[in-house]
Amino acid sequence: MLELSDYDYELPKELIAQEPSKTRDSSRLLVVNRETSDICLKNFKEIINYLDKGDVLVINETKVIPARFYAKRKDTGAEIEIFLLKEISENTWEVMVKPGRKAKLGMELELPKNATCTLKSVTATGTRIAEFKCDGDLLDYIHENGNMPLPPYIEREVNSNDKDRYQTVFASKPGAVAAPTAGLHFTDELLEDIENKGVKIAKIVLHVGIGTFKPIKVENVKDHKMHEEYYEVSKEAADMINKAKADNSKVIALGTTSVRAIESVADENGIIQAHSGETDIFIYPGYKFKVVDKLITNFHLPKSSLMLLVSAFSSINMIKKAYKKAIDEKYRFFSYGDAMIILPEDRSSEI
Repeated sequence: MLELSDYDYELPKELIAQEPSKTRDSSRLLVVNRETSDICLKNFKEIINYLDKGDVLVINETKVIPARFYAKRKDTGAEIEIFLLKEISENTWEVMVKPGRKAKLGMELELPKNATCTLKSVTATGTRIAEFKCDGDLLDYIHENGNMPLPPYIEREVNSNDKDRYQTVFASKPGAVAAPTAGLHFTDELLEDIENKGVKIAKIVLHVGIGTFKPIKVENVKDHKMHEEYYEVSKEAADMINKAKADNSKVIALGTTSVRAIESVADENGIIQAHSGETDIFIYPGYKFKVVDKLITNFHLPKSSLMLLVSAFSSINMIKKAYKKAIDEKYRFFSYGDAMIILPEDRSSEI
């Protein structure tokens, strides 16, 4: 049995990043070499040294929507938080509501600028289906009036800087309720340098849902059920990845979301098929990776599905060794924290 307790670790609270680094690529990088078990301390700008001509870097173009709203009950004026999760149809969304006991089904809640939200039903997982009414297009209203959905471990108010920094520079497809945080370290200039080196950039989409970051609550991790997330892998991206594999070049996934998207559409031979849809792929130790050779990722919450994914890509012993090194060196953790790259087992630490 894969026991959840094996994927726990102690993290000093002061290492949870509350603000982004001064500039995107000035964050730190931990290099984990699976071939030699070496762990090196670098700056993120040096990521380019671990990408070679002919490699493909897979990036997630999802864009975070300002998914958090503060509504009021018409009768009492009590504040209720509404967190958008997924669009169901025009003007209808799956939402989380806090506190749920104050928001009864059928109740109309007041939103800013004369908009309203009516809770229609409860899902099997306890979320709500809500109908919204506003002047004009709802998506325009959301982008103009919503609040950036920073995760709960960032214990401060959202500020004007978050609107830019909790979004990758290549974000273009609205739909995520959390950022693909490994991508936050990249600048346009760094991406241009990477392309000039001869590295191809494949663009995919996976709209990050809140379920990605929810803790696993079952001790036997195989019993955990992932929430579905929408993804798109275009023919252009698939062809680019397939060519790299055929040429014995490497495929580098930028973030766990890129991993989940491309592994969802790979056959047993590692051939990528263009596809879009919902995926609930759950990657944990024992999973055989079909496509990804290197992984760039941030540091993840204890006992989370992302902690299991990176452990599957390396090993829990190697990941715990890396995390201990990061803690000892006072790396910054989670969404606004530092990054690491996990190298394949067939590469030496020549850099």
